Amino acid sequence: VQLQAFGGGLVQVGGSLRLSCAASGISDSFTVGWFRQAPGKEHEFVAAIDYSAIRPHYLDSVKGRFTISRDNAKNIVYLQMSGLKPEDTAVYSCAADFGGYYGTDLFQYDYWGQGTLVTVSS
Repeated sequence: VQLQAFGGGLVQVGGSLRLSCAASGISDSFTVGWFRQAPGKEHEFVAAIDYSAIRPHYLDSVKGRFTISRDNAKNIVYLQMSGLKPEDTAVYSCAADFGGYYGTDLFQYDYWGQGTLVTVSS
């Protein structure tokens, strides 16, 4: 199983980016969580989605600005980010779980991959 996050970049305050998490080597259903780590800080949960995309949930500070979605045919999970703020600057990574977990604890997930850097300039 491999997970690869991509789509990061430099954006101005108020701008938008769409991150993608591509999963390979997977044939079963899986849940996905997005996490971020700002310089000098711990990993922080951002959003997560179940396989059927029925009950996604979000970090309070990104609600209404970020949207998580998925394309199960392509094994890709997206994180659409809008209204970006300087405090959103971080390396964003994704994690997958095959047991149905899609909570806020990164270490409960089965797999996680390298991240992509998002920089929001003021």
